[in-house]
Amino acid sequence: MLHSLQALLAPALAERLTLVINHVLSGEAVATERLRPHAGRTMALALNDWPRLLPAPPALAWRVTPAGLLEWCGLDGLPGPDLAVQIDAGNPALLLARALGGTPPPVQIDGDAQLAGDVNWLLLNLRWDVEADLERLFGPVVAHQLYKLGSAVAAALRVALKAAAQLGERLRSGAP
Repeated sequence: MLHSLQALLAPALAERLTLVINHVLSGEAVATERLRPHAGRTMALALNDWPRLLPAPPALAWRVTPAGLLEWCGLDGLPGPDLAVQIDAGNPALLLARALGGTPPPVQIDGDAQLAGDVNWLLLNLRWDVEADLERLFGPVVAHQLYKLGSAVAAALRVALKAAAQLGERLRSGAP
């Protein structure tokens, strides 16, 4: 049953992730301009050492479109991407805590150097302006309050995930 649920949810999550990435990319003209020359090239993200107790993540592979956006390549991923990014995901709680804190995880990159350079530039320079998106939906006053509430929840989640990650490391190493 869990496998069936995962088979239904994994593509939906990957597609939603792609929509969010494209939303952020399309918010900055320089981002799509940097990706346009790479149209047709492919990128794959691998989460190495993913815990076996958790459902496996979907294949995270994208193709750059002529518009400079990304297209998810489906559940099968790619046989030989132009750019392969590997992230140590042995401790997903720590990985998520770092991501929420704005700290990029250590990665191993193999493939096209120019594409890797442009993707790295995007990762370092693009930010999602959540408050501006909320303002378009709810107006400035409500958006600001929702953003403050979301920031407080994210901060609490970062603290909880960091504590969980530290506990996991202590348990893994056998320390008291």
